[in-house]
Amino acid sequence: MPGMTGMRKRSKKRDAILELIRSVTTHPGAQWIYDQLKPSIPDLSLGTVYRNISVFREEGLVESVGVVDREERFDGDTSPHGHAVCTRCGKVADLSAEVQAVLAGNFPVEIPGFTIDKRNTVFYGLCSRCKEEAARNGR
Repeated sequence: MPGMTGMRKRSKKRDAILELIRSVTTHPGAQWIYDQLKPSIPDLSLGTVYRNISVFREEGLVESVGVVDREERFDGDTSPHGHAVCTRCGKVADLSAEVQAVLAGNFPVEIPGFTIDKRNTVFYGLCSRCKEEAARNGR
């Protein structure tokens, strides 16, 4: 049945899109993925990239980090971890193991009406490059 994990037909485009997302730690958006793959896959369309990302999300192969600078960004690392987002340049970084340890909770947690078994944490601020640039410019 289409839509079931592992049941989708493999294709060169699908494999290339997933491999690219998993090979970088920059948490790319669809446009960046398209721009990187287009030279080697001339018949690739941006729509194909979006459709495949949607399939990957349904199958649990990638996760959305959220919208950064008006574009949804994706992570090929689906293990539980948080992210930091630079509010100036849009850089997205995985939180370190040390930060994760500080944020760690004991799951599942029961609250009225819910059983919480996962947390997705995103922090916003400035990356070191933007912080240094802001300090140089007096901002």
